[in-house]
Amino acid sequence: MSLGTVFSFIAAAIVVLGSIMTATDTPGAFIDIPSMIIVFGGTVVALFISYETKTALSALKLMGTIFRKHSDSYISLKDEIGRIVRWAYIIQKNGLQGLENEITDELRKKDAFVAYGTDLVITGYTGQEINQILDQMLEAETERNKTALDALKKMGGDAPAFGMLGTLIGLIIMLGKMGGDPAAIGPSMAVALVTTFYGIILARIIFIPIATKISARYDRSLFKNTMLKEGLVLLAERKSPRYIQDKINSFVDAKEQFLIDRDMNNSSQSEN
Repeated sequence: MSLGTVFSFIAAAIVVLGSIMTATDTPGAFIDIPSMIIVFGGTVVALFISYETKTALSALKLMGTIFRKHSDSYISLKDEIGRIVRWAYIIQKNGLQGLENEITDELRKKDAFVAYGTDLVITGYTGQEINQILDQMLEAETERNKTALDALKKMGGDAPAFGMLGTLIGLIIMLGKMGGDPAAIGPSMAVALVTTFYGIILARIIFIPIATKISARYDRSLFKNTMLKEGLVLLAERKSPRYIQDKINSFVDAKEQFLIDRDMNNSSQSEN
C-alpha cells in the first residue's frame, strides 16, 4: 500500500472539513444529495458517453491503483544497472546459456519487460533488431496507458462543469420562487452554490491529482525500461561489461551510478 497517498488524502479531508467546521455553525449546509448526484453522476455519465465502455471502466479502475505501492518508484536504478553489468560478465564466461539460467519465473512475474527483452537476447537477435522490437513495445504500452489516463483527466475537467450546471439549475429554481418568501433566497442560493463546491473538490483533490500521480508513475517506468532496453541491446552486441556500465550510467544521476570496482560484489548479493 502507498502510505504517502493514503496520508495525503486524509490530510486533504482534514483541510477541507476543518475549514468548514471552523468557519460555520451549520456544516450540514455543505451536504446536498441532489448536488452530489448532478456532479458525480454527470461526470461518470459523460465519461461513458465520451469513451467506449472498456476504456471508461479502465479509467475508473485506474483510480484505485494509486493506493498500491508502485515498485518502479522505489526501485534502485543502480541495482538495475548492476544486474545488466553482471549479466554481461555471465555472457563472457558462459555464453547465452548462462544468461538463460538467470531468467527465473520470479523475474518473469516481477519484471515482464526485462524478461521479454532478455529472451530476445538469448534468441540471438541483433542489437538493432532488439532495439526496434522493444521500442515498439514501449510505444504500444505508452499508447495503451494514455487512453485511460486521458479519460481520467477528462473527468477532472468535467466535474467543475457539472458543478456549474447544478448551480444554474439551483439558480433557476430559486428565481422561480422569488415571488414568495424573500427569506428563502439565502438558503436556496447556498444549495445552488454547493454543486460548484463539489465539482471543484472532485476535480482538484481527486481526479486531477490522481491523474498527475499516475502519469508520473508511467514516466518513471518508461524511463527505467528505456534505460534497461539500452542495456539489453548492448548485451546482444556483446559489449564489454565496463562499456555497458559507462553507457547506462549516462542515464542516471552521479549518485546512482554503478561502478564495477566498487559495487559489483554488492550487486550480486542484493539479487541473491
